[in-house]
Amino acid sequence: MFFPESYVGALLLMILTMLCWGSWANTLKLCPGYRFQLFYWDYALGLFGSAIFWGLTAGSHSHGGMPFLDDVVQAPLGSIVFALLGGVIFNIANLLLVAAIDVAGLAVAFPVGIGLALIVGAVSSYLVRPAGNPLLLFAGVALVTVAIVLDAAAYRKREAKARATGAPKDRSSSVRRKPATTRGIVLSLTAGLLMGTFYPLVAAALRGAPGVAPVGPYAVSLFFAVGVLLSTIPANLLLMARPLDGKPPVKMANYWPAPLRWHFAGIFGGAIWATGAIANFVASGAHLVGPAVSYSIGQGATMVSACWGVFVWHEFAGAPPVARRYLLFMFIFFALGLVAVALAPLY
Repeated sequence: MFFPESYVGALLLMILTMLCWGSWANTLKLCPGYRFQLFYWDYALGLFGSAIFWGLTAGSHSHGGMPFLDDVVQAPLGSIVFALLGGVIFNIANLLLVAAIDVAGLAVAFPVGIGLALIVGAVSSYLVRPAGNPLLLFAGVALVTVAIVLDAAAYRKREAKARATGAPKDRSSSVRRKPATTRGIVLSLTAGLLMGTFYPLVAAALRGAPGVAPVGPYAVSLFFAVGVLLSTIPANLLLMARPLDGKPPVKMANYWPAPLRWHFAGIFGGAIWATGAIANFVASGAHLVGPAVSYSIGQGATMVSACWGVFVWHEFAGAPPVARRYLLFMFIFFALGLVAVALAPLY
């Protein structure tokens, strides 16, 4: 299987994770008027298919470790269960995050939800497998916490103006965006808490039980994707019947008439996220890195997604100047936090 042989190689994989995890949600933006619950069926299929694709390619045709299919067959039950549970918990968190994106937009849902996930995931993953300088690691996490607070403040300022003057026109769609309520923040925070707990389970699956050979990242990714796919059926059906975004229930009959490009966008979104996840799982096993550092850098996705939301989708168009200043400082603190985390394995 492909495996990085240096910290630089592992860092490049973590940067790839950051780009993938911060960009996949744009595929939902490409489907205006398409309910996210319907989008999510294709997303889960794309995630599962991507795990198989990378397992049969990068996980099978290189010089390091056990080939993908052999690794899947020999995986101990404990590691399989940890990976499956990680997929289930991630999936529930991600469904809530997508609902938050639908309510509050990329520039809000990602910094609040994924930023909180970074804090929870970094601490818990470090407890599972300590690696890197804890002072730099947790200083970086603290800086990210400040960035989350600044983003929430920018959100409140934007919504206060929206309530006072009417919702600004969202340039990414043909409809006018309604002023979001605290529902977007609540959904983002709940998603973040859950999102921060799935990675320690993945780290435990990668580590393996005492006396048992560890499972490779490509096999763990497959079991993780199975957990996502299986849990999507009950969880998404429940969200279709009882949507969290305040809209009417979603009917499955509306899935099939959707344009083919919307189905492709959903599959592509899942494949993008899975590519970033596999790169992250691979990097976490590299020398000096560890799951806490790998996960923390990957969650730089928050900055990537905020850039998409602010500069491409214009989610803060018409926001007051103070909100823009908060966003500027949010980017600065988040960047400083990521630099501290990236330096943690070197000192």
